[in-house]
Amino acid sequence: MSLFRDGGGKSIRPSGRLRATLRFPGDKSISHRYALLAAIAEGKSEIHFYSDAADCQSTLNCLERLGVEIHPQGGTVIIEGGGLGGLKAAKTELDAGNSGSTMRMLAGILAAQPFRSRLVGDASLSHRPMRRIAEPLARMGARIHMREGGLPPLEIEGAKLRPIQYEMPVPSAQVKTAVLLAGLFADGVTEVTEPAPTRNHTEIALEQMGAAVGRHGRTVRVEGRARLSGQKIYVPGDISSAAFFVVAGLMVPGSDLTLENVGLNPSRTGILRLISRMGGRVRVLRTEMLNGELIGDLRIEASEIRGGEIPKAMIPELIDELPVLAVLGTQTEAGLTFHGAEELRVKESDRLAAVAENLRRMGAQVEEFPDGLSLSGRQKLHGAEIETSGDHRIAMAFAVAGLVAEGMTVLNEVASVKISFPTFFEVLEKARA
Repeated sequence: MSLFRDGGGKSIRPSGRLRATLRFPGDKSISHRYALLAAIAEGKSEIHFYSDAADCQSTLNCLERLGVEIHPQGGTVIIEGGGLGGLKAAKTELDAGNSGSTMRMLAGILAAQPFRSRLVGDASLSHRPMRRIAEPLARMGARIHMREGGLPPLEIEGAKLRPIQYEMPVPSAQVKTAVLLAGLFADGVTEVTEPAPTRNHTEIALEQMGAAVGRHGRTVRVEGRARLSGQKIYVPGDISSAAFFVVAGLMVPGSDLTLENVGLNPSRTGILRLISRMGGRVRVLRTEMLNGELIGDLRIEASEIRGGEIPKAMIPELIDELPVLAVLGTQTEAGLTFHGAEELRVKESDRLAAVAENLRRMGAQVEEFPDGLSLSGRQKLHGAEIETSGDHRIAMAFAVAGLVAEGMTVLNEVASVKISFPTFFEVLEKARA
């Protein structure tokens, strides 16, 4: 009998052991960054295993409207870069869809263009905060207009930019990227200081394409007027997508999963360090360095996880994985608690509220804080109707929860998984088979 039934939602049945070798789509964060940099590089770039996520397609669509020649060829995207001055004013507004990454990072490039741009998004993106990028870009000389509350759409009047030294008030890789990309167009050195480390894919990509990047402690610097060169790039498998199967493999008794060609950049592997520290059987089988990014294969075996409290310092690097880690928390020995994750309230949904509500529907005890959650351990989950709030990570997290619940779990919609992991349910079916 199939794990799922057709319809607008999905029904998830409890699972027997998961045993399979799995591969994942190209990393979404890396795909965005290389597409943006390839557009302002000189010459052709080939991006292999470019993410098939809807968010990454939004980035390509926006770049095409800015006059960039893009040629998809299977899993490879070929981009003809026109250099720093190669973009053209779009004849229509630039639609970022659901992608906060597209809107925030592309704004850094548009801030330096000699034309006006209008960035819009869907209903969800239109309620996500943008003042965090508008303020530093305005300091560099751009004029950015938003709705009340610092919300999209963004009207960006580009200008000749000046370099700045910017101390970020909150850790955000997207904000860091927007400022660094704007810094490429400024005369001089732009510096960004983070309050806590975030993913460093932008710095790696900049170096790979020829920019002069420096690091000192929590500060990253880039020299302006860089000449970027088109490259042949291989994108590793997305560890944020693999995280759902890491958790599933740990929770479902008897499971033994091999996850191939997963990105193992140290700024993204907090989930592996956390789980190993709590007793999870996670082994790295193979590693290699490709285009400055570490990739490798993982073996995940069903484990007794101790649980405990996630250190606040780890929260920025776990921000995408926290919903599924909360599900795991209900199956640990001591439960799981975390604070410092107020950023989850301004994602595609209020993820803290969505996780808490849906776990309660499944019979779990959950305490919700303004910036986190506390989950009791050794809880029996039962099937329930899950409200995904149109959020891809909520949908996938509770598909995983359904594997260990008693009875049927019904997700009210799953179209949202296309945002980051269109083949999620096919991979889940393969793991179960």
